[in-house]
Amino acid sequence: MPIYKVLLHALTTNPQVFLSHRQLIHASVWFIRIAAYRPDCVAQATDICMSINRTRSFLSTVVFAVTALAFSHDSTPGQTTPPAVDPSDSSTKISVKVNVVNVLATVRDKHGKIVSNLTKDDFTLTEDGRPQSVHYFSRETDLALTLGLLVDTSLSQRRVLDQERIASHSFLDQMVREDRDKAFIIHFDREVELLQDLTSSHQKLEEALQALKTPEFTDTQGNGGGGKWPGSGQGGGHRGGHHGGGTTLYDAIFLASDELMRKQEGRKALVLLTDGVDRGSKETLDAAIESAQRANTVVYSILFKDDESYPRGGGFGRPTIGFPGGGGHRGGQRYPNEQRPDGKKILERISKETGGRLFEVSNKRPIDQIYSEITEELRNQYNLGYTPDRVASNDSSYHKIQVAAKQKDLIVQARDGYYGNTIVSPSATGGR
Repeated sequence: MPIYKVLLHALTTNPQVFLSHRQLIHASVWFIRIAAYRPDCVAQATDICMSINRTRSFLSTVVFAVTALAFSHDSTPGQTTPPAVDPSDSSTKISVKVNVVNVLATVRDKHGKIVSNLTKDDFTLTEDGRPQSVHYFSRETDLALTLGLLVDTSLSQRRVLDQERIASHSFLDQMVREDRDKAFIIHFDREVELLQDLTSSHQKLEEALQALKTPEFTDTQGNGGGGKWPGSGQGGGHRGGHHGGGTTLYDAIFLASDELMRKQEGRKALVLLTDGVDRGSKETLDAAIESAQRANTVVYSILFKDDESYPRGGGFGRPTIGFPGGGGHRGGQRYPNEQRPDGKKILERISKETGGRLFEVSNKRPIDQIYSEITEELRNQYNLGYTPDRVASNDSSYHKIQVAAKQKDLIVQARDGYYGNTIVSPSATGGR
């Protein structure tokens, strides 16, 4: 049986299998592939596919298009018939690769209020300065979410940790739908530790939050025990063995992105609870940001600092007794000549370059209010998908993206680029 008839049969007899956004996209890819067998129908196929701008009308459009092609094929003599496919064969698979860049965007008006009623035609998108055509567009109010909570448990956070725990519990309860979403919890101080792997269980997430605590010092020097990470055991090394002098923020971002988020599909976001000051990471700030970008993960930063936890003289340091890899400093010595980094600027850069946002806890803006803002943002995102006009098979370079609203008083928040070898290649499979 010809391929187009197999697809037509699947669409008309079992349409519910195509109801998800991703599968609907795959259905349109099938359609384009069919048109490739029929050069006389390519223009028709392209016109129909480009007219698709709402996911809820996707199914009927695809069914109509495939049906039109079927009748066109049967009524046009002298065309080459594609290889026959047996629909009863469960091993039958049709695979089409299309390079698609997906960009999640949040839009606000000049007063900071989220705008959630825009359409595809309200946006412009460029890659490396070249205009691109947005082929896929949806408002991601209900798409599954993978969420990672990274909590700084270094000594600088010991006085605010209880507030972070309580607010995080409420946030995860609101954001994680047990039938759809997943979350994990990491804490970092002198090492990075995964307290709870990906789960939809509110109970497991609450147990992990209760386990958050600042490190305890001993009179003995550590021997580099390393972090606790799935598959890494207790040893050191790059995977899960990151440890240092006190606050391994960059290592935490790198491991969360590279080990966990990179393997997930759909919407992905990390939430950082920290003062933004790193000390002891093996990874650099650039490497941490790049890992999140390669994992297509948005990073939201919550700056929560306790100024009384730092020495008043402006120097920066931590007591290092008992810290693995902390060197030979004893007796609570500090480093008076080392200037304290600007944690706010660091977090601002991380969030901006990944498409997230920086929040700062204050008396006027408590942490629970910030979590409410993040919740609203995650529930009111636009997803814009496009196929780059220039794609090289071995391209691993960084490409700048700029998303803007045509209405001048609207502000668009989105990631500012992607790496060429990390774009999505959706495949369509059929024959079941």
